[in-house]
Amino acid sequence: MRSALRTLIRDVRVFDGAQAVACADVLVVGDHIAEPDGRPADVEVDGTGRTLLPGLIDAHTHTFDGSLAQALTFGVTTELDMFCLPPNLARQRALAAARDDIADLRSAGVLATAPGGHPSAVIAAIAPMLERSEDADGPFETITHAEDAAAFVAARIAEGSDYLKIVIDEGATGRAPVPTLGPDTVKALADAARAAGMRTIAHAVTAKETAIALDAGVDGLAHIWADTAPGDPAADELAERAAAQGVFVVSAIVNYEVSGSPDRVANARHVAGVLHRAGVPLLAGTDANPFAPLHGDGLHRELELLTQAGLSPREALAAGTSVPARHFGLADRGHIAPGLRADLLLVDGDPTQDITATRAITNVWRRGISQSP
Repeated sequence: MRSALRTLIRDVRVFDGAQAVACADVLVVGDHIAEPDGRPADVEVDGTGRTLLPGLIDAHTHTFDGSLAQALTFGVTTELDMFCLPPNLARQRALAAARDDIADLRSAGVLATAPGGHPSAVIAAIAPMLERSEDADGPFETITHAEDAAAFVAARIAEGSDYLKIVIDEGATGRAPVPTLGPDTVKALADAARAAGMRTIAHAVTAKETAIALDAGVDGLAHIWADTAPGDPAADELAERAAAQGVFVVSAIVNYEVSGSPDRVANARHVAGVLHRAGVPLLAGTDANPFAPLHGDGLHRELELLTQAGLSPREALAAGTSVPARHFGLADRGHIAPGLRADLLLVDGDPTQDITATRAITNVWRRGISQSP
């Protein structure tokens, strides 16, 4: 049997997912990180003037053909998909398992929404633009009544969903109202998922919808709400509730930005700061899809927006690495430590001081395989 490739990254600044070390050697053996042992390496990489980071994790995407490959070129080694229909999900899972030149994947599979509710209109519009329209076209299972929650959750588990996404969206940010789940159904879904050992993430984009999600006892929010301006006490009240309940929030500010909504961007950035100061865990996510934000590239912009919201560069880096790993139960990644997966990103400069340095990518490793040409 061929021995595992040994790669030594020498004299490199390391951000381990929480702390920065000014200069260290990091050894990769096969697909995992190992303790440097003094033995010769097959490959040595000079890390002088560079920073080694855990591979980035985008905590909110929508994955289609080509998405995972694009993500990896930008150092995103794991995507957390928030809606994927079964034919597409099966294909993307198989690709991620078989190949090391694309990002890894976890997914909510089919989300919980009301008949005709969000995102029905969106996917109907984009389906003709996709190579395989069945990946986004209906019909897909929806839910109307609270008494159907346990069966809905069981069906998602049977399909291989890693967590449950629940849509609470009255269409306030769109052009017209849309059907949405009632609070009793949202709570029944959250309760059923919890009983089955499944995490719940709520899509809510207004303060009112966020309050319904918190009432239901979800684990996380897939968006920052963007309808409370600076000075509105509702933001502080919701942030305090989220902190008290241990709820995490995926930021996705860049999605408001690419939608051309400057007021929503300003509001979301303000709310992100309020949440951060309240002690609510923020996870960097983008809502990347086949159009915009772009997979991979969007996450670097999201890190910049988080620093504008008041996070330090180290806190923003954690939001894109260790924090999503912790809240989604990915114990094998998100940090740089012996025994963990060798999903790594090497950049020129020091992103712990200047977050824009994450874009200066010199190499990416996924399961220990270098993506450098």
